[in-house]
Amino acid sequence: MATRLFDRIATMLKADAHGVIESLEERSLLLKQCVREAEIELNRKRARLEVVRDETKRLREAITRTEGETGALDEDVTLALAGGKEELARFAARQLLAQQRALDVLRAQLAERSDEGTVLAERVEVQQAQFQSLRTRVRAELARRTEAYEPGAWTCEPTVADEEVELELLRRRRAHAEKGGR
Repeated sequence: MATRLFDRIATMLKADAHGVIESLEERSLLLKQCVREAEIELNRKRARLEVVRDETKRLREAITRTEGETGALDEDVTLALAGGKEELARFAARQLLAQQRALDVLRAQLAERSDEGTVLAERVEVQQAQFQSLRTRVRAELARRTEAYEPGAWTCEPTVADEEVELELLRRRRAHAEKGGR
């Protein structure tokens, strides 16, 4: 019971700490970090897609090679049976069956990689568009914030031209001279 209370207190303190840190962080930095993380994730998926494409290519080559070996073993079995060599035919048939199973495994792996590649390619395409949209929105927001905080656009002290200062000083001197002259 006491541990649950301490766990809840710890959770509350963590939440408060996260809230304080978030309020201290600058929004523009958070936006830029968000874009960087999205780009990293997109690049990670692109790299995975390339790996899947390379594996697909490798599997196709292995299937082609194994099909050739299977065809040769099939001819060996046929030839051994035609020559009445039962033991040789059994030996070649055993190798043929192993190659056919290996070929089935390779084809299944190829189908899996092809499906994974298709799904990944679609996901990368969609996320690329989302990333471009995010990047555009963040740039627009940062530009809007920059315009809002440009010197002269919004500051604590309004800008005053030098001529206005001189006119104000002349008015005050004249008012002071008029008071002093009476």
